[in-house]
Amino acid sequence: MSIKLTLWVVLGIVISYYFEVAPLLPLIAMFVLLPLMYWAGKKQHREGFPYFEVLTSLTTLCLGILVVGISMNRGMSHHYTRLDLNKEKAWQVKVIEVLKPNNYSQRYVTQIIAADDKLASGKLLFSLTVDSTIKELQVDDELLIHTKPESIRPPSNPHQFDYRSYLEKQGIQHQIRTDFASIITKVSAHKTLFGVASKFREHIISKLKEKDFGAEEMGVIQALLLGKRDDISENTYNNYKNAGAVHILAVSGLHVGIILFLLEFMLSPLERLPKGKILKLITVVLLLWGYAFVAGLSPSIVRAVTMFSFVAYALYLNRPTNSFNIIALSMLFIVLVKPLFLFQVGFQLSYAAVFAIVWIYPKLQKLWFPENIIIRKTWQLLSVSVAAQLGVLPISLFYFHQFPALFFISNLLVIPFLGLILGSGILVIILALIDSLPQFVVDSFNWVIKLMNSVIGWVAQQEGFIIKNIPFDSVQLLLGYLIITVLVVFLSKPKWKVALVLFGGIIAFQSRIIWGQMLVQEKEAIILVHRSRNTILFHQLGDSLSILTSDKTNLGNVIDNYAVAERIQKLDTIQLKNSYHIGQKKLFIVDSLTVFPLEERPDYLLLTQSPKLNLERLLDSIKPKKIFADGSNYPSLVKKWKLTCAQKEIPFHYTGEKGYYIFSLDRD
Repeated sequence: MSIKLTLWVVLGIVISYYFEVAPLLPLIAMFVLLPLMYWAGKKQHREGFPYFEVLTSLTTLCLGILVVGISMNRGMSHHYTRLDLNKEKAWQVKVIEVLKPNNYSQRYVTQIIAADDKLASGKLLFSLTVDSTIKELQVDDELLIHTKPESIRPPSNPHQFDYRSYLEKQGIQHQIRTDFASIITKVSAHKTLFGVASKFREHIISKLKEKDFGAEEMGVIQALLLGKRDDISENTYNNYKNAGAVHILAVSGLHVGIILFLLEFMLSPLERLPKGKILKLITVVLLLWGYAFVAGLSPSIVRAVTMFSFVAYALYLNRPTNSFNIIALSMLFIVLVKPLFLFQVGFQLSYAAVFAIVWIYPKLQKLWFPENIIIRKTWQLLSVSVAAQLGVLPISLFYFHQFPALFFISNLLVIPFLGLILGSGILVIILALIDSLPQFVVDSFNWVIKLMNSVIGWVAQQEGFIIKNIPFDSVQLLLGYLIITVLVVFLSKPKWKVALVLFGGIIAFQSRIIWGQMLVQEKEAIILVHRSRNTILFHQLGDSLSILTSDKTNLGNVIDNYAVAERIQKLDTIQLKNSYHIGQKKLFIVDSLTVFPLEERPDYLLLTQSPKLNLERLLDSIKPKKIFADGSNYPSLVKKWKLTCAQKEIPFHYTGEKGYYIFSLDRD
């Protein structure tokens, strides 16, 4: 029953998010449905139309729609979007999450307390200019900032990671940016449990940094034990990613699951006491949440501990058939409290892996049960890895477009020792906190982490086994899960009907690939993309892509993202010229040489490399229909050009602000 309820709530959340349903409508519907559901339950129909089941499904669907509306403050009079956002205001905000900084700014998620001394609600992304002389802000810090919110920019380039959509799925629609000198920090801000946990985690990290851990090892220790990945080098992170072991660097379901089973083993003697099983369950759950507190109560940790608290309850019941219901119940609880978690990749990967392990692992064990204990344990570990990988494979391909074929090697080499590493790490933390951490323990633990990094690095170097740049869209995602599900069912109980569905799914999957290739062959597009200190035009013709650029050495990953999504097979890089014909229209490019089109009037004018020109006079002379500026120009010049175009009532498109531009190929 809990599985069905969860599915209906999930459907309601998806409907509410994408169709922006206000909370009032589902609330009214629930007031109507609940009495009817009570009436249907009293009637207890055993035959005929299932009134109670249908009404229950509709009610839970409305509940899913409602919780998203409440979470995103839709239609709420106190939400900040009801205010005039075109004017500067005094925003009083509270830091609720510290994000990983980039080269230019420190970033935080903040909760709005008030705007111009009036109560307001909602969340804002706060970017603070990097300043080496100041300390980072902490969770629970309360700030007063006088500024105007900005909309989150769309992706600068086609098929680039959509950061705006990512933030919207966390309930964040705007950002505020300033420097440290322009904010006022409240001296005695109200403390929350999350702030205390975050501060305690920072205290643990400061204690560990006093010891002689290597820089690379310290970064991994912070990530592995405390869920903070800020200090991991890019090279180390890429090694874990390419080896299919990046999940080790985030405190997630894997870590909490290992800790749960360690606690189950260590506390098993409690079962001998009267009411010992209940005492053991309570102790295990409390210790899990204690670990979550030590790790800073970040959203991913809270989510994982919540899930495995329900798993601990399932172990207490000791009924394997209830496993799916208990996991579904944990998912239901989480999405009702935090419905937008449903759209986070970590949430999707965690539950996909857990459901797959619970379902597929026992079936793999039935296929073969070796007598030799070493072979049996190896087979069990391999079965868990294969089950989890099957569960997350379509999601991984959809988001990351690569498949580490040696994932089972890295898992076999690391996972068996991860329990020992986590247990030893917790001991290291405790000893560091009480200033009783011996040097030989530091050296031993540092050596273990260094060895793990080396093993992962070796696996990652086997580049022939890393399949990259795999095109995979949402339709393939759904068909992929259909094929995996039907394949497992068929291997468990081979039937002709199941085999037909399996072959049908495979044919549909292949047809989707062929259809995608056919669509690509018919496509032609010319796109102005954004790249700092460079000018780049894409000309796609079928599965071929010509990159027209002024600097072939400064292309970044703009091409890779586009080539994967568009199934590009041929790439060609060409030096950019000053003029092109786009359909029936003409594009002229003015660069630092400031050469003007004297003989003909272009429809489009692209300004690059900060040309020194009198734009007003040029516009009066050639009268273009649209002006473009890309990332190769100085921002100060772009602002002047934008004002000039506004005065002349000529459309102006700056890629640094509006993102890429797709030119019309109308040939009429």
